[in-house]
Amino acid sequence: MSLSRRDFLKFSGATAAGVAAGTGIDLAPVEAAATSLKIKEAKAFAGVCPYCAVGCGQLIYTRDNKIIDIEGNPDTPHTLGRLCPKGAATIQLSNNPLRPTRALYRAPGSDKWEEKPIEWMYEQIAGRYHDTREKYFIEKEKDKDGKEVTVNRLEAIASLGSACIDNEECYLLSKLNRTLGIVYHEHQARV
Repeated sequence: MSLSRRDFLKFSGATAAGVAAGTGIDLAPVEAAATSLKIKEAKAFAGVCPYCAVGCGQLIYTRDNKIIDIEGNPDTPHTLGRLCPKGAATIQLSNNPLRPTRALYRAPGSDKWEEKPIEWMYEQIAGRYHDTREKYFIEKEKDKDGKEVTVNRLEAIASLGSACIDNEECYLLSKLNRTLGIVYHEHQARV
């Protein structure tokens, strides 16, 4: 007997449906038990996905102070527990063995990274911001008529926001940039 690919798919689908209907096996309890094993005896915390401005709710399961699972929160009214692929992979933010956990610095011209205390890094960043702002800040500028106008801007620093920071951090970054007079301010969420 010669079967075409279409006939083979028809017969195999019909056979599978007949076996599933004929046995009368209810797989729902097995499926529920399999999914609950991972989070059994875990503590659940409600959270919000950090990626975009939608604010999808998440349930973060921990055991022994370690995140073991993150899933959508079904009590979130606008998503009903669904997450996009980025939100579903949120667990990788904290449980990634490649994630840097210490401040690393590479000196100009060097080919090696070295660990530095986070306080040293803060001082370096603040000092460089301060020095650049003092050197390049534009307080007044002449307009097209030659009249001097106040502009209060800084064109020597640009700010690029990240899709990994939450809305509150984006807001604070925007306020900081505007306070410093930074003109070139870009962000994934177009804050």
